[in-house]
Amino acid sequence: MDSDVAFDYSPRFRIFKNGRIERLVPETFIPPSLKPESGVVSKDAVYSPEKNLSLRIYLPQKSVDDTGARKIPLLVYFHGGAFIMETAFSTIYHTFLTSAVSAADCIAVSVDHRRAPEHPIPTAYEDSWHAIQWIFTHIAGSGSEDRLNKHADFSKVYLAGDSAGANIAHHMAIRAEKEKLSPENLKISGMILFHPYFLSKALIEEMEVGAMRYYERLCRIATPDSENGVEDPWINVVGSDLSALGCGRVLVMVAGNDVLARGGWSYAVDLKKCGWVGKVEVVETKTISNAHLYIFFYFRGDFAPMFVSMFHQP
Repeated sequence: MDSDVAFDYSPRFRIFKNGRIERLVPETFIPPSLKPESGVVSKDAVYSPEKNLSLRIYLPQKSVDDTGARKIPLLVYFHGGAFIMETAFSTIYHTFLTSAVSAADCIAVSVDHRRAPEHPIPTAYEDSWHAIQWIFTHIAGSGSEDRLNKHADFSKVYLAGDSAGANIAHHMAIRAEKEKLSPENLKISGMILFHPYFLSKALIEEMEVGAMRYYERLCRIATPDSENGVEDPWINVVGSDLSALGCGRVLVMVAGNDVLARGGWSYAVDLKKCGWVGKVEVVETKTISNAHLYIFFYFRGDFAPMFVSMFHQP
């Protein structure tokens, strides 16, 4: 029966035994901003007409007003939500990316993708890769979106994401090294992982029983066809071969009071030991425990200099 609940994650969502999901938190679509007081404008663009998938492009107003083609760093962002919740167009991500672009003077693309359980892993990764490919069609200045043609500096491309979005960013950087994104074979310059969703049996066994069961079930929802659960290679990247990571710099942000913090620390340690040629840094905030509160905390002030440093160093 439809009334039989398989997973109850109130007040966020419930999943029924027949596979239907009931998302209990209203998913408000925030429209793009044409004349915001923040000095950042945004617009939506379809990157996959056949799947009805869009993304949102953010650009400083001063770049729009500039009659020339001022090139600025490009940030590609993947939203969090355990592969189940949130969208690129929700309040938290619209506010976040507006703040990021204002602080760092960059152009940003916030990617939306299909979600579990209707579209289990690896759908989110395939959609995200399709979005990256679409973005890189603008490298020669002849793509469908003029803002990317005129202003995106494809020699300074950065991937970022929070929670599950950080996991996606990692896999995109791995795939970018394996597959040419352009005839020039340009590389991803860097990656910023907020509160990354990296799990394994060893990591969750250190959690309290309630948290352990919570993440085990989330993984079952996102990967229903996998027998590995938290050991699924999409989820468990710590301990895998990271030497092929296709970027030169990585910044890992962890929240000291969060159960996922150890995964971020372990990822950074593995990067340093695996033979990857690059620089990794971990920044920990001990008093923060929630990923969404975490990204807002940093854009109140402390995080902006880190973004500027990452994007604008030679």
